[in-house]
Amino acid sequence: MKDLIRELVLQAILDLRRLEQLPPGDEPAFVVERSRSKQHGDYACNVALLLAKALKRNPRELAEALVRTLPESRHVAKVEVAGAGFLNFFISPACLAATVRRVIEAGDRYGHAPEDSRESVLLEFVSANPNGPLHVGHGRGAAYGASLANLLEACGHRVHREYYVNDAGRQMDILAVSVWLRYLELGGVAVRFPDNGYKGEYVVEIARSLRQREGDALKHPAFEIGDGLPPDESQGGDKETHVDALVSRAKQLLGEAAYRRVFDAGLEWCLADIRQDLAEFGVEYQRWFSERSLTTSGRVARAIETLDARGHIERRDGALWFKATAFGDEKDRVVVRENGATTYFASDIAYLLDKYERGLDRIVYIFGADHHGYVARLKAAAAGLGLDPARLEILLVQFAVLFEKGEKVQMSTRAGHFVTLRQLREEVGRDAARFFYVMRSHEQHLDFDLDLARSQSNDNPVYYVQYAHARIASLFRQAHEKGLAYNRASGDAARDRLTDPLEHELIQQLLHWPETLANAGAARSPQLVANALRELAAAFHAYYNAVDILVEDDALRCGRLYLCQAVRHVLAGGLAILGVSAPESM
Repeated sequence: MKDLIRELVLQAILDLRRLEQLPPGDEPAFVVERSRSKQHGDYACNVALLLAKALKRNPRELAEALVRTLPESRHVAKVEVAGAGFLNFFISPACLAATVRRVIEAGDRYGHAPEDSRESVLLEFVSANPNGPLHVGHGRGAAYGASLANLLEACGHRVHREYYVNDAGRQMDILAVSVWLRYLELGGVAVRFPDNGYKGEYVVEIARSLRQREGDALKHPAFEIGDGLPPDESQGGDKETHVDALVSRAKQLLGEAAYRRVFDAGLEWCLADIRQDLAEFGVEYQRWFSERSLTTSGRVARAIETLDARGHIERRDGALWFKATAFGDEKDRVVVRENGATTYFASDIAYLLDKYERGLDRIVYIFGADHHGYVARLKAAAAGLGLDPARLEILLVQFAVLFEKGEKVQMSTRAGHFVTLRQLREEVGRDAARFFYVMRSHEQHLDFDLDLARSQSNDNPVYYVQYAHARIASLFRQAHEKGLAYNRASGDAARDRLTDPLEHELIQQLLHWPETLANAGAARSPQLVANALRELAAAFHAYYNAVDILVEDDALRCGRLYLCQAVRHVLAGGLAILGVSAPESM
């Protein structure tokens, strides 16, 4: 509707210029917005104010001239001049009635753009290190990423969902050592567990499985493990130095093949757990991309060679540095250390190059807020590789904090004290978790109220929206049980009977739904969908409580049920975008 009004205004400006009532020139950057008050119509436009400022004329006089010149449209009942010179547009009853039909014809996909009509998007999200179960912090990134993927598809994009598996590097080595030490403990070997090891119960579970498979094949006396290692934090030393030395000792004692068996035991358990957890959370991927494959396939080396060939690699003190500051990063980045080992960032560069080479229009990363430094460095890497940084988009998801009975739930991943995503689902349900995670902008911190999420009340936003959908289904069941006829054709024919102000409000919200989806997709903001669903649910509950829908008048009853069915389609379609079910009864 905004686009239609914009075209009408532009045509009026052209006609006034043709009549020499306006001088030639560029069209002003005017906006068409929903009116804040019903008495001011449905949409407001500021074009006359902008024209008047540029031409030094009276804005109300310009507004009145535009109104006189506006082309007629069956979608607009009238246009009024208000205030200093705003144009207020009132949508025609015929347009509103046609909206209900459009919703019914499109079903749950009402408001969706044609499939594959816009950009192709590679969307990477979650990508948590496979060194333990997903916790509630990962849950927000998962809910946001999955909802955004659905939303972009609704907006006509072709979306490829991807999870980057960090199956190499230091954190995975720390997990491997943690598993091995627990394995030794289960075999009766007394070991001192490092302060910086992974202490969760899941590590013991992995070690138990490893012992069942390996027996005593990986066993070593305790003194060989700790002998000669630097002290950790509890011994007056540095825990990071200690755990790194412990990793080296484990590799030395076990040998490459045996160490890999321990490493893979931890990786495979955690990755399987993550896959299952995300699937049960309604999150699916087209590809799980292995970081290790970048090295084994030579893609890391090729990415570094590409940067070097373009003159962006510098050799300093035996290491190779990417000159990232030349492209706006805060500092240059090591890609190959003095010992010849490539860095995490080298793999990141290779992965970025791989993504671009697949030919998709847009590359989107979703990171936690603690990864804010990656924005500049990945942009720099793209520019250094000769790629278009404008195709790269990095979205940061702020932290989620759990509250229960008004108190913050304390968590520590390394210490093993954290609430897993699975535990959260068991506590509040998948639907509440998915909805609550996307109720706020991803750029804002989220306080997740467990007590509210568990409640079955109108204060619980997901319950409130789902209850509206269930109420509509109940209306159709009641009509059937009472022998009250309904058919779609009769409902369509009775659209002109929908004259109650509450019906007008519902239809207005249906009219705005395509715009809501488009705006939410462009802003990468699923919370706009959640907010619109809450508003629609509120409008429907008000209608349900104030208006007799199952009246004796056959035509009016069919018309009202027809409207209710249209509302049901939008509720179901919107909930599906957010990964939330639309129940028929509650």
